[in-house]
Amino acid sequence: MIVLEGVNKWYGDLHVLQDVNLTIKRGEVVVVIGPSGSGKSTLCRTINRLETIQQGSITLDGQPLPAEGKALARLRAEVGMCFQSFNLFAHKTILENVTLAPMKVLKMPKAKAEAQAQELLKRVGVAGQARKYPAQLSGGQQQRVAIARSLAMNPKAILFDEPTSALDPEMIKEVLAVMVDLAKQGMTMVVVTHEMGFARTAADRVVFMADGQIVEQNTPEEFFSNPQSERAKDFLGKIIKH
Repeated sequence: MIVLEGVNKWYGDLHVLQDVNLTIKRGEVVVVIGPSGSGKSTLCRTINRLETIQQGSITLDGQPLPAEGKALARLRAEVGMCFQSFNLFAHKTILENVTLAPMKVLKMPKAKAEAQAQELLKRVGVAGQARKYPAQLSGGQQQRVAIARSLAMNPKAILFDEPTSALDPEMIKEVLAVMVDLAKQGMTMVVVTHEMGFARTAADRVVFMADGQIVEQNTPEEFFSNPQSERAKDFLGKIIKH
């Protein structure tokens, strides 16, 4: 579904992604973990061209990522993205937030878009909030709306860039429960997170990054019980101690 080959990216002199090779199969849940500044979020953002790369190639479903224009808009319709800051439109109701893209991009009739939105809001557990505005919802509810908004485009894959890092602990559980549910239903997902519990329970594969490189990748069971690299052992040691 998603293939990165020899991907390199620099911010000025800073080499943030170094020869990254990664293949994500259809229906696979890949969780990317690692210390801050390891390139995890940048990697996630290159997959739908929110960040451009200087070397290498990224393909989605066999097609290279388009550079700009309508083809890029189409790609972004096919790859959902959930950020840590929700990015909902503050001046639109929850229902309008979820129906906007299907109506504008997919040319879906309003009645159909609204029926689908209600169904999705129900699925993520915020059906009663459709007429409210984002500011009237908790952070956990807003993030669940953001997930519903991604699903409204019927994407081939969804990218999650630290979707719970701005949330209170009890809200984190709400959002992770929705993500675990998506994983069970076979959605292709790339998740950058600090939530090791989610990595253990929902991931098919854990990818560990440090200093712009993929240091190792394995099943959650193998990675957490038997890390292969010193860098991963050190990282897990620090996390488990706290």
